[in-house]
Amino acid sequence: MSEQQSSGEEVNRQFALQRIYLKDASFESPGSPNSFRTEWKPNVNLELNTKNEKLEGDLWDVVLGLTITAKNEEDEVVYLVEVQQAGIFHLSGFETEGMAHALGSFCPSVLFPYAREVVDSFVVKGSFPPLMLAPVNFDAILEQSQLAQARQDNEIQ
Repeated sequence: MSEQQSSGEEVNRQFALQRIYLKDASFESPGSPNSFRTEWKPNVNLELNTKNEKLEGDLWDVVLGLTITAKNEEDEVVYLVEVQQAGIFHLSGFETEGMAHALGSFCPSVLFPYAREVVDSFVVKGSFPPLMLAPVNFDAILEQSQLAQARQDNEIQ
């Protein structure tokens, strides 16, 4: 893909997915088998995080981390799922803001469906009802993170 900058010069932005892989995953069901004997009304909490690392040249490793904790009415952990879904991406020709958006929003959006499938598979194999996580707006999460960072930077100065 190539685009024109406002000054008229051409910019050659490239984005390519090199590999998607599961970096780490775990499932725990500390209350089993007793957790199967109670009525199923869980309180499910999802925590998301992303990190990225430049590998070499224009290659980036992006990791989407998900931690899902389901607790029963007594606030006891029924199950805990942790997944680190990762991908290697080729990104070139992006300005600083565009690179931040690609790494903080677009890449995690590509990885999320894979992580969601791992979570659902673990939960079902743990003999619990399926858990299909709702889509996530990574653009909004990135924007909130950038605003929080800007506020923190202003407080330091």
